[in-house]
Amino acid sequence: MPDRVLELAIVGRSNVGKSSLINALANRKKLAKTSKTPGATQLINVYELSPEGSGHWLVDLPGYGFAKAPKQELERWRRMIEEYLMESKSLGGTIVLIDSLVGPTELDLQMVDWLDHIDLPYRFVATKSDKVRSSKSSKRRQELTSKLGVDKSDVLWVSADSGSGIPQLRSEIVNYFGSDD
Repeated sequence: MPDRVLELAIVGRSNVGKSSLINALANRKKLAKTSKTPGATQLINVYELSPEGSGHWLVDLPGYGFAKAPKQELERWRRMIEEYLMESKSLGGTIVLIDSLVGPTELDLQMVDWLDHIDLPYRFVATKSDKVRSSKSSKRRQELTSKLGVDKSDVLWVSADSGSGIPQLRSEIVNYFGSDD
């Protein structure tokens, strides 16, 4: 891969909304391919932030979990994700996406344990926040943060559809890449 200065990876289970989130962050509808079928992202996709040639990459990894694909293909994705996260010299952190409707799954918790094990910093982002009924929002947020073992302030709630939380996440990403100077 070409030289890069700093990378930030986006990880999450299949169908958590990674591609929709990337499109919302970029304010473009079809930058990242979206699909109702889990497993649309099958490769490591790199998005270079402006200016071109800056070496600042937002990296979209294939989802883990219930994508419908042959076991051999799922294993190839798992190895690809693992090798990238362990071997990229310019990877400084990850954004761990959690589906706000589903909450952290066993696979999400395994990913967090593994990121802790390899000492890779991460930021929790709960996707699809607009899908949680307002009457259940407070309880849902409490359940999610409790299961993750973090404070409410440690999870950013976003919606690619409504745009809520997107400006804050975009700002955090810009600040992340600005901090390497």
